[in-house]
Amino acid sequence: MLFNSYIFIFGFLPVALLVFFAWAKFGSVRAARVWMAIASVFFYGYWNIAYLPLLLISIALNYGLGQEINRARAGSRYAKILLVGGIGANLAILGYYKYASFFASSANELLQTNWQVPDIVLPLAISFYTFTQMAYLVDAYRGEIKNANYDFVTYGLFVSFFPQLIAGPILRHDELIPQFRKERNFIFSSRNFARGLTLFILGLSKKVLIADNLSPWVASAFDHASAVSFLEAWIGALSYTLQLYFDFSGYSDMAIGLGWMVNIRLPINFNSPYKATSIADFWRRWHITLSSFLRDYLYIPLGGNRRGEIRRYINLIITMLLGGLWHGAGWSFVIWGGLHGLFLAIEQAWRRLNIALPKILAWAIAFIAVVVGWVLFRATTISDAIEILQAMAGTKGILLPQTFKSFLGWLPTGGLFKGWQELTYLPDVGGRNSIVILVALMLAVTLLPNSQQIMERFKPTWWVAGLASTLALFCLLSLNRVSEFLYFQF
Repeated sequence: MLFNSYIFIFGFLPVALLVFFAWAKFGSVRAARVWMAIASVFFYGYWNIAYLPLLLISIALNYGLGQEINRARAGSRYAKILLVGGIGANLAILGYYKYASFFASSANELLQTNWQVPDIVLPLAISFYTFTQMAYLVDAYRGEIKNANYDFVTYGLFVSFFPQLIAGPILRHDELIPQFRKERNFIFSSRNFARGLTLFILGLSKKVLIADNLSPWVASAFDHASAVSFLEAWIGALSYTLQLYFDFSGYSDMAIGLGWMVNIRLPINFNSPYKATSIADFWRRWHITLSSFLRDYLYIPLGGNRRGEIRRYINLIITMLLGGLWHGAGWSFVIWGGLHGLFLAIEQAWRRLNIALPKILAWAIAFIAVVVGWVLFRATTISDAIEILQAMAGTKGILLPQTFKSFLGWLPTGGLFKGWQELTYLPDVGGRNSIVILVALMLAVTLLPNSQQIMERFKPTWWVAGLASTLALFCLLSLNRVSEFLYFQF
């Protein structure tokens, strides 16, 4: 079930909220918790009920392991055996469903073998709920849930809570479970509901009014990777850079807004990442919960920066390689992750020189590096990515639209500049105004406050209600072309 669908907005959500608060007021808090867990499981199963048994098995397996680790002495040999077994089981399930075909095809190419893997349907959100539960097992091993005594329903709700289940944020037990155990969170709050509804509408607007309308520009460029011109390649790359941001941050805003409606605070997952002045700063702002997971459960256990500079660089690259592989079963994702790891290592080495760059130059370098990475991330094949990057670099020559001739007619033809040619690989509707629209969107994401900063100044006034209602109306009129969120595939 999609957040940006009529069935969710007018069917599932009102029923889920009404019954939840009714049980809390006229029944019991436990009954309300059970209802929310059932509603979340239904939400997941509505997409494809075939995925549901695996989710439930995963929840039961990890809950049992967590309880057993919790009963053992923290750090004991028995607890370690349980932890290693649990992590191995989770990775085996994730590896089979998400990576079996990728590993088999890669081995076939490398070894000239012919291993066959049956067609496997990737279960929705398996990466998100698997990482969430592996973190839970590690925390149990560290003794961090020793006095928590979580019951199965509360744990199941922690994993399956519908606002964050499909595409995050990736949660830790101590961020969410204690909120489910506070009785005051089961009392309806008109202020929290208003804040949550407003943020949900803002997120929906990002997805429906911006991200979905950028999609044709992205597809037109990447579907013709070998033929696009210099300007078309940049329009395609920047369009995807902005589409991915508005799509994923829109989902995160909607998730946080839905949490607020039931008095639950989910962690912020975006903090204006395109304002970053370094790649390290970018990863502190982009998909924050994934960055924190990779840091705390991979980079630091590998040794972090405690074993010298060379080892630090290696740990950064390994962490980002695995972070890239988490996003998808393909070499383009692995290379994208490795590229970001290399960027991070170069930044660390540069800092040792103690040479500060002007802020605007630092921002430009970081942003271009991110865009280059997104080309690899989006391209269907590595060769397609190389074609687009070559066009962006101007190595195929630069062609400019005839409309530019009025103010750039003095440019001599020859060398890199090959002459004048209209944009071919852009849709007729809106595509010709793409440069103006992309500039406006770039100014918005780099200069304007983000959703969380807007909500910090939120006051439930009539003009705010009118503006939110207008945005909601435009979104609802656009839901006839419902599309999945980009991060659903990860």
